[in-house]
Amino acid sequence: MGEEFYASIKLVTGEEIFSLISIDDNDGDPIIILQNPVIIKMINSNKGSFIKVKPWMEIPNDDFFIIKSDKIITMTEVNNSHIVKVYEKYLEDSDETSEYFGSNQTKITNKMGYVSSVEDARQNLEKIFKDLKES
Repeated sequence: MGEEFYASIKLVTGEEIFSLISIDDNDGDPIIILQNPVIIKMINSNKGSFIKVKPWMEIPNDDFFIIKSDKIITMTEVNNSHIVKVYEKYLEDSDETSEYFGSNQTKITNKMGYVSSVEDARQNLEKIFKDLKES
């Protein structure tokens, strides 16, 4: 197995993935081993440039995936330290999140969504508005 390096890969399906990869020259039929592949999307807006990272495959809990070279259109090594840091930070954060939510022990708090009924909210807003009007 060859040395590991970060690469951006364009697949024949049109997907573009980023991963730490190594190449195994499996008896003349090379296979590409992807470690924690993700999809990285560059987003430019009037507020600046952002990087969106999401897993390449949502459901599997595997960290390693194998792709045959005939499924790849092109591959390029990525030496951009900023992109690599974003990728590594994403992996750290996803490990912490999966440990926290993996236990199904999440406690519901008021900050998670439903806090009151529409009627209760309406009455509270009317009271606030009435108090402001009187002062």
